[in-house]
Amino acid sequence: MLGQHFNSWAIIRIRQFMDVQTTLNFYGRTEEAVTFYGRALDAEILFLMRFRDCPDPSLSISGREGKVFHATFRIGSTELMASDCSCEEPTAETPFAGFSLTLRVETPEKAERFFAALSDGGQIQIPLHKIFFADRYGIVVDRFGISWKVMAESKARNGDKK
Repeated sequence: MLGQHFNSWAIIRIRQFMDVQTTLNFYGRTEEAVTFYGRALDAEILFLMRFRDCPDPSLSISGREGKVFHATFRIGSTELMASDCSCEEPTAETPFAGFSLTLRVETPEKAERFFAALSDGGQIQIPLHKIFFADRYGIVVDRFGISWKVMAESKARNGDKK
């Protein structure tokens, strides 16, 4: 009986520590990307290690010493990771296909500011506008090929009836 109880506890305990992290590979442009997101989205760089600083010499790659081995940055409450581990050129014109990052903000003004910043050097897919589910909503692919859905939900939808 004790063994069954322990196994159930172990499964619950393991599940508490499971999460999914997003790692973006910028093909040799990671430092440029995280610096851009710092300016554009008020992102905070939490950690950045270059290949030359990696404590495991077996992971050193000649010619990539100055590239980013690993970076962690935070946008709002979300942490993202980034790397130049695969510095070869992307195989497709749009290396980041099949997903979008959604940036939900409190006010239409913030949505407009962040959308404009992400659009700089990027491509607007859907212009930022008022729509039935949000005060502002739009889609932009930034200069690094990341698709962003930017939205400020309407106050009525958030439960604020003012």
